[in-house]
Amino acid sequence: MTRVTLIGLGEVGTVFAEDLAAGGHADLVAWDIAFADPGSPASRAAAALPVTAAGAAAGAVAGAGLVVSAVTAANCQQAAADVAPGLSPGAWYFDLNSSSPGHKKQAAHAVEQAGGRYVEAALMSPIAVRRLASPFLLGGPHATGFAASAGAWGLSDLTVYSEEIGRAAASKLCRSVIIKGLESLLTESLLAAREYGVEKEVLDSLPNILPEADWQAVATYFISRSLRHGQRRSEEMLEAAATVAEAGVEPLMSLAASKHQLEAAGHADALAEPDLAAIIDHIRRSRAAATAGPLPRGTSL
Repeated sequence: MTRVTLIGLGEVGTVFAEDLAAGGHADLVAWDIAFADPGSPASRAAAALPVTAAGAAAGAVAGAGLVVSAVTAANCQQAAADVAPGLSPGAWYFDLNSSSPGHKKQAAHAVEQAGGRYVEAALMSPIAVRRLASPFLLGGPHATGFAASAGAWGLSDLTVYSEEIGRAAASKLCRSVIIKGLESLLTESLLAAREYGVEKEVLDSLPNILPEADWQAVATYFISRSLRHGQRRSEEMLEAAATVAEAGVEPLMSLAASKHQLEAAGHADALAEPDLAAIIDHIRRSRAAATAGPLPRGTSL
């Protein structure tokens, strides 16, 4: 079976579609719940990419040798349940979703009951840089077999991490507490620092305790990621909170980061600004307008 089906046509699904097509895979099918809206980003992506847009989840996976699930974190289990009736016996189900270990196990159960081979995958870097050569941790009893076959699809940096489903997800989501938490910390700090006119001093002081870096560029990148992908990342942090809670730890930081990411998504228009200061000012103006209060002192107009 040479067909590859992509469940979810967001950032990750789009990279898979582009790179698989470039690698000579002509039989690509995609399904996204957002296809119901012809004007959605997923529908527009399907029209621009070399994929066949399926009309239903189960039909999308019929005849596929590989199914790549890259939906939002909250839809991990539902996506598996929706496609399970159409899975071909022995089809690989490559679950990239940033969902908690418990939710991964539920998705695996649906796939395995239908005769598919579930492989948990944790993407351990942004996918835009290395694309299908990005690092993935694999989990589950089929991980070793999948790793041996994955070169055919252009996947080259795979680590068989555990035969137990959930450990790769835990690695990804515990990492997310740090990464998305740092995004939230930088945003909160610089929104306040801009008020006092001390943002340069704050960023310039970071190498005194943190590794040497261009923290202006780091802050711009991290804050931009929250603005561009805040909705999806908010869901991921709820899954991180579930992961932390499953470990018996109160997920205070994870829940706060989820709230921050969701708020950031509401200021995505700030991405049109030319630099970090302008982005911060844009967010501050939007926040002030939303509360119908006066602009804080020091805000540029």
